[in-house]
Amino acid sequence: MSTDSFVRSFRESSPYIHRFRGQTFVINFGGDALADGSIRNLAHDIALLNSLGIDVVLVHGAGPQIDAALRAHQLRTERVNGKRITDLAAMQVLREAVGGARLVVEAALSEGQMGSPMAHAGLQVVSGNFIIAQPLGVLEGVDYQYTGQVRRVATEAIQRHLAADEVVLLSPIGVSPTGTLFNIRAEEVAVAAAMALHAAKLIFFMDEEGVTDVQGRLLRQVTLSELPELLTREDIQGDLREHLHSAAIACAGTVDRVHLISRQVDGALLRELFTRDGLGTLISQDPFEHLRTATVADIPGILDLISPMEERGVLVRRSRERLEMEADHFVVMERDGKIIGCAALYPYPDQGMAEVACLAVDNRYRRQGRGERLLDYCQKRAREQKLAQMFVLSTQTAQWFLERGFHPGVLEDLPVPRQHLYNFQRRSQVFFRSLIT
Repeated sequence: MSTDSFVRSFRESSPYIHRFRGQTFVINFGGDALADGSIRNLAHDIALLNSLGIDVVLVHGAGPQIDAALRAHQLRTERVNGKRITDLAAMQVLREAVGGARLVVEAALSEGQMGSPMAHAGLQVVSGNFIIAQPLGVLEGVDYQYTGQVRRVATEAIQRHLAADEVVLLSPIGVSPTGTLFNIRAEEVAVAAAMALHAAKLIFFMDEEGVTDVQGRLLRQVTLSELPELLTREDIQGDLREHLHSAAIACAGTVDRVHLISRQVDGALLRELFTRDGLGTLISQDPFEHLRTATVADIPGILDLISPMEERGVLVRRSRERLEMEADHFVVMERDGKIIGCAALYPYPDQGMAEVACLAVDNRYRRQGRGERLLDYCQKRAREQKLAQMFVLSTQTAQWFLERGFHPGVLEDLPVPRQHLYNFQRRSQVFFRSLIT
C-alpha cells in the first residue's frame, strides 16, 4: 500500500474509530473457522477492536467438532427443522466437543496476541454461565430432549466484564436454573445476546461473501422491510437463510445493524467495519444510504463533491456564500455520514416550472442508479408544488437527460427570470420534461 493510499484509508476509518468506542459488537463464527485455522487471523482483528475501546462478545459454533465427536463415539443424531435432537449420550459427547472448541478459541486469541503488534495489549478472555437455558420441549410431536433455547442472558455479569475491557466468549451451550445443560444453536445464542445487550452490531461470519441478487451481484445493503421478499427466493438456503431470519429478529428488536461477511477473506472484519462501503452485506432497519433536504452544515460536503466537476466545466461554479443562501433548494444523498450525491431544485411557480441543477454523484458511486434517484426526488418535490414542467441546462450531459425523458428546447422556452441569468459563454443546451401524467 502506498503512503497516499494508507493516509486516505486511515482518514476514512477515523470517524468509525471515534463512533464505535464504547459500543458493543456481538460476533458469531462457526466451528469451520476453528477447523480451517481462519480463527487465527480473526483473533488479531478482535484484539484490535478491543484495543479501540469496542466491547466485544464472541459466540463460537462447534458443528464440525460435534459431528466428528459423535462419529468417533459411533453415535447418530437426527435433525428436525434444522435443530439437532440431543439425547443424553449425545449431550455428554457434545459437552466435551464444545468445551474443546472453546479452548481452541481461547488459545487462538492468546496466540494471536503473542504473534502480533498487539502482543502487550493484555487481552483477557472470559467465559462463564452467561446463557440461562430452558428445554425446547416437545414440538409437533418431536421431543428434542437436551436441545434447548435461551431463557435469558446474564447481561449484568457480561457488562461487568466488558467494562473491565475483557472479551466475553459464549458457547452454544446453556445451563438451566436446575443445573441441566442444553445444546443451543450458536446463532440463537448470538441473537439473544445481541438483543439483551442492545448491541450496536451483530456480525455473522459465513462462507458466502454476503447476500447477492438474482444476477449474483453482491447486495451491499438490505433493509428490514426488504427481508421478507429475499426469503421467498428458492436459491437462498442453508446458513444464509438462517442468518437472514436472525437478522430480521435482531433488527426488529434492539440491534442497530447486522453484518454478513465472508470468513474466507483475511481482514474482512476490519474492512467491513472501517470502510464506508464495507465488504459484505449490511442489514438495518433504516436505509444505510438516504436522501434528505440539505442544511447549511452540508455545504462543505457539497463543495467537496462538486468542486472536481466545476474544475472540468461540467457544473457552474458556485461560491460557498451562494450555496449557504440556497441550501434549502438542495437535496443530498448521504451514505453513512458522507455526502455522495446532490441536486438542486429551483421553482418558478408563476410559469409552472422548476429547474434541476447541480446534479452530481461521487465518481465512486456512479452507474448504480443514484443519479436517477436524485432526479426522481426532484421530480417528486416539483409535483408536490403543482408544477407542470422541469428543465435542465447542460453542456456535457445532454445524452443522459435525453435517455430519461427530457427533450430539447430553446432559450426562449425558459422562464423569463431564468433567461436573464443565462450564461452565453457556456452556451448550455436546454432540455424539458413534462410532469403531467
